[in-house]
Amino acid sequence: MDSLSSKKYTKDFVDSFDGDHSGDLTSRQTPGVLYSKALPTPVKNPQLIGWSDDFAGQLGVEMPAADDVKILGGNLITPTMYPYASCYAGHQFGNWAGQLGDGRAITLGEWVTPNGESWEFQLKGAGPTPYSRRADGRAVLRSSVREFLMSEAMHYLRVPTTRALGLVTTGDMVMRDMFYNGNPQYEPGAIVMRVSPSFLRFGNFEMLAARKDITNLTRLVNWTIDRYYPHITGEDRVIRWFKEVVEKTAQLIVEWLRVGFVHGVMNTDNMSVLGLTIDYGPYSFLDNYDPEFTPNTTDLPGRRYAFGNQSSVAYWNLGCLANALVPLFETTAPLVEAVESYENIFWLKYYAMMGHKLGLDEVRDSDLDFINRFEQMLSAVEPDMTIFYQLLAELTSDKITDEVIVMHFKEAFYKELSSDAKAIFLQAIKAWRGRIEANRISREESLKVMSENNPRYILRNYILHKAIEELERGENQLFLRLQLALKNPYSRDFDEFFMKRPEWATQMAGCSMLSCSS
Repeated sequence: MDSLSSKKYTKDFVDSFDGDHSGDLTSRQTPGVLYSKALPTPVKNPQLIGWSDDFAGQLGVEMPAADDVKILGGNLITPTMYPYASCYAGHQFGNWAGQLGDGRAITLGEWVTPNGESWEFQLKGAGPTPYSRRADGRAVLRSSVREFLMSEAMHYLRVPTTRALGLVTTGDMVMRDMFYNGNPQYEPGAIVMRVSPSFLRFGNFEMLAARKDITNLTRLVNWTIDRYYPHITGEDRVIRWFKEVVEKTAQLIVEWLRVGFVHGVMNTDNMSVLGLTIDYGPYSFLDNYDPEFTPNTTDLPGRRYAFGNQSSVAYWNLGCLANALVPLFETTAPLVEAVESYENIFWLKYYAMMGHKLGLDEVRDSDLDFINRFEQMLSAVEPDMTIFYQLLAELTSDKITDEVIVMHFKEAFYKELSSDAKAIFLQAIKAWRGRIEANRISREESLKVMSENNPRYILRNYILHKAIEELERGENQLFLRLQLALKNPYSRDFDEFFMKRPEWATQMAGCSMLSCSS
């Protein structure tokens, strides 16, 4: 095991590409470079409040001592670190935004584990960079807690994601206008150390293409394939790599939909070329099943990034990445074909996932209409998604009345069912029971499939909000309890979190809707 302060870091990305080494943090355009040196700005009093023990063990990282906490707060840089902010661009809410870059994230270096894996260590909220524009590069406690807990929760839900290693408060106050409505307030500052094999985004490639920097675009694509897709070789490896990005992206969205996750801000600069969930901002899990739900106030009223739109947005974003790769091809035909393959890949994966949630032995052609009608019922009735699937698995008896069935699911309902809604609901449940009877696997095997694919607990926004409020008061009991629960989302060991959103949380700031503010 190594400490953060004694470890020798590598910097393959820095050594492989041109960067701005001046260390100037002035906000500006940086043509011709893929990153800019950016030293973290020291904070008043970094204090460790969150640490991912299991992940630290996987990385070979010791529990932080005093110097390590200084690193987590940006107050200490070791000799082998080379802190930098990455330069990238992106489409935001469907519009080209030009140069963006790491405005409040600073990569310290690359940590190589005892088994040879390489991970980028990055501080989010460590001060301004050349890409901060008019912002201060800081992050507040509420957004940092949300990223720390959610990235780890997604990992244990088996959703591809970046990770979080450590969380510190800074001792500084940060001014934020939470909903961009002219009511700024001071909030406690914090920094999260997030970790990933790479934070490369679609926007890294878009930036180089927009600047017609084909040399660096070619180098970045080849470097990405060599480092993260080494199994791809041959003259056609660029298109084969892109096809894998398409497939990984489709799989990522399917996993989001499986657990009811809504990212909230699926801009192309927030899309990973490794198929990971990155940049946890105004996200949410579904409470009531509403395909039009978006947790992001900035996404209203268009709801571009609503739960039910995420698959089509991913398709659109892949088109943007394909467009950035056009200079590397003699004709666009291979890229068009690869992008258009997304729809078939997605739906195959999606229906297979839904079959698992419903406990089917397989998904037959005749099941597609059944699954579609089942989802129409969920949209009409809007039960709590997580609780509903748990109760569905518990519906074992065949000889029960309609009223008993409705009462069985009462805990999942947010409103009294109308007679029409009740009829739609009962029809879908009976259709499911009929389909289960046609399984070629036992009921026990079916239940096992359901239990492995339907989480019992999710990190609901209102629970996160309560944990953040407690931390702001200097209490951490709920925070620590959530850390334990998120490691076991399919168990019954933390049933105090097995409850639907309370009525008081429906309209409360931070419990239902959020913004990109941090």
